[in-house]
Amino acid sequence: MIKYFGSAYQFGTLGGILSLIAFGVLAWMVPDPTNLNLIFGYIITPISIFLALKFFKDYTNNGFLSFAEGMSVGFVTYMIIALLSVVGIWAIFQVFPEFFETVKASKLQVMANSRDTIISQVGEASYENTQESLLKMSPLDIALNDGIWKIVPGLFFTIIISIILRKNPN
Repeated sequence: MIKYFGSAYQFGTLGGILSLIAFGVLAWMVPDPTNLNLIFGYIITPISIFLALKFFKDYTNNGFLSFAEGMSVGFVTYMIIALLSVVGIWAIFQVFPEFFETVKASKLQVMANSRDTIISQVGEASYENTQESLLKMSPLDIALNDGIWKIVPGLFFTIIISIILRKNPN
């Protein structure tokens, strides 16, 4: 089993660590790094998946890669990235609760500034429900959201990269 997932563990861990580093650097630069960290995730996730699949194909599997192998290695890669990201962001918020409150206040301020636009698009009831949800938001909610937005594009990129790199023995 380690034969199939060795590169996934390596590049998934690397991607997760880079994601946490990005979150830390962005937290130092802006009051709410969550949205910018999602953009970084759209960059690091496909790169990590590509490297894991390419490394698996070239160095572990004698130059061959089936679609199923690509999907399996890619799945493990993006799940490790997401797991490390969720645990790391949650831990950062646990260690620095004032930082979580700053992020939460920033999200509430964005809602307040966009009140009229949001109400015109989705209605007052939806706006009130969203605001209530933001008030109840916990550090785990933000961490899970970040993890989900590593998994969703990870699946998409894994499909594409697995098709591109696929090479079966004749």
